[in-house]
Parts: sequence; C-alpha cells; structure tokens
Amino acid sequence: MLCDVTTPQDLDDRFRETLAALPAAERRRDPADPITDDAPLTGAQVLDLFDAQVTSRQLDLAGRWLRSFGEGFYTIGSAGHEGNAAIAAALRPTDPALLHYRSGAFYCLRAAQAAAEASPSGEPDSAADPAPTGDPGSTADPTASSDRRASSDPASTDADSTADPDPSGPEPAPAGGFGAYADAARDVLRGMVASSEEPIAGGRHKVFGRADLAVVPTTSTIASHLPRAVGMGLAVERLRRLDSAGRRTGAGVRVGSGAGAAHVPWPPDAIVVCSFGDASVNHASATAAFNTAGWYDHAKLRIPVLFVCEDNGLGISVRSPEGWVEATLRAKPGIRYFSADGADPVRAYAVAAEAAAWVRRNRRPAVLHLRTVRLMGHAGADAESAYRSPAELAEDLDRDPVAATARLLVDAGVATGEELLARYDETGWQVRRLAEEVLGEPKLASAADVVSALAPRRPVRVARAVADAAARASGPGAGARAEAFGGKPPELTGPLTLAQSINAALADGMLDHPQMAVFGEDVAAKGGVYGVTKGLRDRFGPARVFDTLLDETSVLGLGLGAGLAGMLPVPEIQYLAYLHNAEDQLRGEAATMRFFSQGAFRNPMVVRVAGLAYQEGFGGHFHNDNSVAVLRDVPGLVVAVPARPDDAAPMLRTCLASAAVDGSVCVFLEPIALYHTRDLYADGDGEWLAGYQEPGAWVAGHVPIGRARVYRVGSADDLTIITFGNGVRMSLRAAAVLAEEGVGIRVVDLRWLAPLPVADIIRESSATGRVLVVDETRRSGGVGEGVIAALVDAGYVGAARRVAGVDSFVPLGPAARHVLVSTDAITDGARTLLAR
Repeated sequence: MLCDVTTPQDLDDRFRETLAALPAAERRRDPADPITDDAPLTGAQVLDLFDAQVTSRQLDLAGRWLRSFGEGFYTIGSAGHEGNAAIAAALRPTDPALLHYRSGAFYCLRAAQAAAEASPSGEPDSAADPAPTGDPGSTADPTASSDRRASSDPASTDADSTADPDPSGPEPAPAGGFGAYADAARDVLRGMVASSEEPIAGGRHKVFGRADLAVVPTTSTIASHLPRAVGMGLAVERLRRLDSAGRRTGAGVRVGSGAGAAHVPWPPDAIVVCSFGDASVNHASATAAFNTAGWYDHAKLRIPVLFVCEDNGLGISVRSPEGWVEATLRAKPGIRYFSADGADPVRAYAVAAEAAAWVRRNRRPAVLHLRTVRLMGHAGADAESAYRSPAELAEDLDRDPVAATARLLVDAGVATGEELLARYDETGWQVRRLAEEVLGEPKLASAADVVSALAPRRPVRVARAVADAAARASGPGAGARAEAFGGKPPELTGPLTLAQSINAALADGMLDHPQMAVFGEDVAAKGGVYGVTKGLRDRFGPARVFDTLLDETSVLGLGLGAGLAGMLPVPEIQYLAYLHNAEDQLRGEAATMRFFSQGAFRNPMVVRVAGLAYQEGFGGHFHNDNSVAVLRDVPGLVVAVPARPDDAAPMLRTCLASAAVDGSVCVFLEPIALYHTRDLYADGDGEWLAGYQEPGAWVAGHVPIGRARVYRVGSADDLTIITFGNGVRMSLRAAAVLAEEGVGIRVVDLRWLAPLPVADIIRESSATGRVLVVDETRRSGGVGEGVIAALVDAGYVGAARRVAGVDSFVPLGPAARHVLVSTDAITDGARTLLAR
C-alpha cells in the first residue's frame, strides 16, 4: 500500500512501527545534558521539541478525523514540516511571527515559550539571542552554555524536576509535557471546527495567530504576507532608533503623545519572522518583498526580517525544479542565506539560532531555507498517488521529522521508543478529548456576528479625535504649527486649489500624529508628480517623508507593516492604474486583518491615490484610469473622493482620525484633473478655489464618513443629480445651464464611495422624485450601479436615469471625449428625465 502511505492511518502505523524498532541505547543520558557531546540543545529541550511536533502531528490526524464526519472544515496540515518547531525554539516569543499554514509545531512551541516566560519561574532564553546588555551588536554564542539553557529555555520545563539518572539503570525520560501545548492545541482545533470561541479569528477562518504570542494571523497561501513582513521590519527598526522622551525600553511602551501616540507591541530589538512555502518563492508578492528588503539593505536602511522558506518540493502537485529554490534564494541581493534540514532538529536549531542572532545583531534581512517533506498530501481531498510514485512517498516517510527527533532521543539514551510512544499516545488522547470538547462550542450565528470584527465605525470617537486635534493645533501646538508653516498657516494664504488643500492637511496631520509617515514614489524630493507633497520632507525630515522604490505591492506592504507596528502610514500610489497590480495587498491583507483577528491586530492606513480621468494634454489609460469597482468591492474599506478643496482637508482629517481611532484602512482617491483647477463656470472666476479652515473651525466643518454634500441651484425642487469627483464640477455647470431654463436642481456630491451615503441619497432623491446619476466611471461595475441599487432597495418609486462612462479604457487625446461623461451629456440626460 505504498501509494497510500500518507493516509492518516498508515502514517500513524508507520510511526508506531518506527518507534517499536528503535533499539534502546546502552546508557541513559541525563536530560539536562547536551543531547550529543557538541549539541546546542539538551535532551530535555529536544524532548520539548518532540512534544511540540507530536502535538502538531496529532492535530493533523484530528483534523482528518473531524472532517470524516463533517465537523471539521480545514485539513491542510503540518505533517512533514514539524521541523519548524526548532525555528520557534531559536527565536524569542516576543519576535513577531507571520506564519504560513503548515506552522503547527512552530505555533505549539511558541505557545509553550510564552507560557514559560509568563510563569513565576520562567526566564527568557538568553543563550541563543543577543546578550541582555542593550547593545544590539553583542551576541552570545548559540552553541555555548548548554547547562544554562537546560534551566532557562522556556521549552525545557521538565529538566529541573528530573533526578540525576543512574548510569547503569534505565531511568525513564521526563513525563510528557502536553500541558504546555494544550492551549495551542485547543486554539487550532477551534479553528478547524469554526468555533466562535477560537481566540484569534473567532470562527471566521483557521489561522495561526494570537496577540499574546506575537503571532500575526495570515490567510496567505501565496506569500502575500511577505511585503507586510518587510514593512514591519522597517517600522520596528525605525521605532527602535527613535529618540524622544517616550523612547521605548521594553514591549508595550507608548511612543509619543496625543492622538498620534503609538502603542509598540514588541521589544526594541525584536526581529520579524515570516514563513512561506517553496512554491511561493515564484509569486510576484514574494519577489516584491525580497527585492524591497534587498533594495533597502543596499541603501543602508536596516530591515530585521528572517524569512523562512519551508521547502517540501511541491506546490500542491507541481514540483519545484531540483535546486531551483536554493538557487533563487541564494541569488537575492542584500539577503543572507542560511540552510538547514527540518529532519535534523539539532542542526536546524543551531542554524536558526545563528540566523536569528545575525539578523538581530546586524538588523539586516536573511532567509533560512528549511528543507522539509509533505506527508498526508496537500489537504484531505488530495490524492497524491495521481502525481507521486510509491517510491517517492516512501522516501518522504523515511524523512519524517517527528520520527527523526524520536530516533535522536533514543540513540542518545534520553528516552526509549516505548516511552516516546507513550508520550505520543497520551498527546493523541488529549487532542482527541479536546476535539470532542470544541465540537459543542457555538458557531457564528448571524451575518452580524460574522461582520462584527470587520471594520468598526465609531463616528462619535472620530469626531472627538478631530476636535482634540483642533484643540492641540490652536492651543499647545500652535507654536510648532506656525513654525512648520513658516509663520504663515494655510488659512492665511488665501483660496487654495485641491492639491494645495491636501498638502496643508497632510502637514497638519504630520503635526498631530507623531507616528505618521508619508511615502511613495517621488513624494519626497520631487514633492509628488503633481506637487501635492511638496515641502513636506523639508518640514518633517526624511524619516517621515521618504521615497520608495517603484513597486506598488511593496509600497502598500510597507504601509501594512508600519501600521501593524504602531505607525500611521500614508502611502501614495502614483496613479490609480498602478494600484491594480497590487490590489490584493488591500483586499487580502489590509482589509482582512481586523476580520481575522477580531481587532487584536490592526493596520491603520490612509492610501492616497491619484486617479480618475479628464487630464488635459496628458492622458491615456495609465494616467486616466476610472476603474474603482475593485475598491468598492473590498469589505470594510473606506473610499473617499474629495472634489472640492474645502472638502479635501476635512475628509483627510476624518480618514486620519478613523485610522488612528478605529484602525481603518482608507483609500483617499484624488481626482487628478481637479488638483489645480481654479475656475467653475468661466475662466478666471476662481470659484473652484476655497479657503483653508483654521483649527477653530475644524469641528464645525467636520465631514463624517458616509455623509454627502448637497448643492442647491435655484428652487432645487425639480431634479436631483447624484455624482462625485469630476462629475461634481460638470454637474454644477450643467445645473447652471438648466437654471436659466427655470429648472431647480440639487447636486449631491457623494464624497464617499464606500460606504455610500445611502441616507443622503434616499433623502435627496425623494425630495424631487427625479434622479440623474452621473457616474464618471463605467456603466458596468461603476458607482452608479450601487446608487441605483440603493434607491431600489429603499423602495424609491420616482424616475431615475444614468449618465455614465462607456465600458472602455480611456484612450489618448481627444478620443477620450467619446467615452467619458461630459457637461453636455449631463444636461441632455437631465432634459430627457424632466420630459418624462
């Protein structure tokens, strides 16, 4: 039955046969001694690795058992990857970890580490990490002080209670330590059965994550979490170097003061660890992350990230070509390469300790290439016999990492095969008992339960945050504000354009949020392609306003990691068309963080995007993109589109406050064609300009998320035009023409595309009974579809019509006029609707 050897039953049988066949060593070894004469681990520590591995293996078996009768919903397991327990043992439990889906043993070991450190007798493991002197350049030898590790390593809780063995007698190994892994096992089982009591995602998905373990949940199977890891590393290092009155001296310290104060969840010398599979090295997200880490390293900016590639040679059924993974990882510039075999726990630990110490000491990126095998297939429904030979499957079984750890323990005389089998069976019994317990736990019971953690909206708190910012800007911060604006704050400079208003609001935001950073391609020295960030680097320095490499995935990844680390990132995407190759960083990473962590983690971010069409003299698809459907489709994402200068600043303040208060992810979509527009009705009228509110007026001028702005022309009783962005200016011009014909119009500027201001839409539409939806995006998948649907859902019975862009990309030059909405088209559409 070699073609079936990785089924749960045969894997279990094979493991039992292996243990039964292991001959006992001639002499027993004291578990407090090194497992071999030159090993960096004691026997007790290897026993702890074994317990973590066995717990993970039994969880995989339980997952298949649960699925067999329809009570388990996740069968991707960690069998064959249990060597990653040694990686966890070589790290500190306060090092933030982003783990892929085969990280069961890592997670179990991390839980035991954290429990030991939290216990009164637990001590941090300092042997394999930098010496606790505060000097990041001082690192202890990871192969030294084995006796000290025996008593201080969080994973070695059994060693102290073990009496010195009689060299001539078969002293049994210390009792199994499942208690240290019980919580982790329960976590994983709850995820498998979608229990609402699962501690991180609450039944929304099976993920490895817990805030108290510094394990950040990821749902990625294709390395989309790697750019975030790079951003976390950059932010951790930036905060480590921060010199201020609130300088961090340990985990959980608040940096700075006021609304922008950041709660930093990790110690100053923490490193970020990020694991992924071998097939993922080929993904664009991984390539972007490696390239960005190397790019910054080449630029002498430090990013303390340890990438861990767990290489089992397969991406579901597709093989990684022999030698490809090593070749590609070795070739990454600026990233140091380490390699280990997951079936050799001692060597894997030693290499991981060396790699972690190197990253911690040098604050530079490295990759650990951990060779593994895959047992029991990709998931429960995977029939490996369709693409793997019996000989290949048997070869993987010979490299079973759990069996390898057992063989090491028996050969060293730390335990016998019978003793290890007893530990295995005891763990299996305990896991099965826990599985039966969690079966009775509640599931998410309603749509409200499911979305409760998605994106909280606390408008009162956001408004209060804006009021507090105003009080600081006009009170204790007034002097710094005057200095930042060169003695002439924007409210005294006269009417501003949209670009100038955004620039001033960014500066005010930087003043109020000490951890706010503005970054993106060309935003620093150049001040942005359209000058929107001009002067910000000179005012706030290159640490807070900086240029990035040209890669939108990495720009957003930096923002995601920075937000998770306690900063308030404001990345810029230069054009909307450039966002689409990186949109999964918003959909799959940013928007899901609160959803899959119940708010335990968050990545506040305000993404500035220059977009939409109507640029004169400079166009074409890549600079005139009107595709926003992908943004409106992301649950919980806030999408703001300021059309007027006097809306832009308060809307940006709202987005910054919402990010700081609620951890919101906001897209601030700025209409390029309106950046420098000055006139509305006629050349030189200056009616598209607006003054900047002084801080005392910020409260009165506050714009809540999801509230529209209404312009009334004439009686405003005949027709309602609902629009946004460039459509606002065109609609107001059309309204002026119609007003001369005696038609009273109200123009509703949505301002927020997500969430739509539904209440305002219904109210203003019902007031006239005639609605013209002016949608500058596209007829299919455009914003107008959402507006019409909202009217229908609300029972609106009046007349309605759309004027929308053609389902086309925006062509170059005058041809664009044939596919875009125009003032004339709006006027004609209004007349047609009025004639009904």
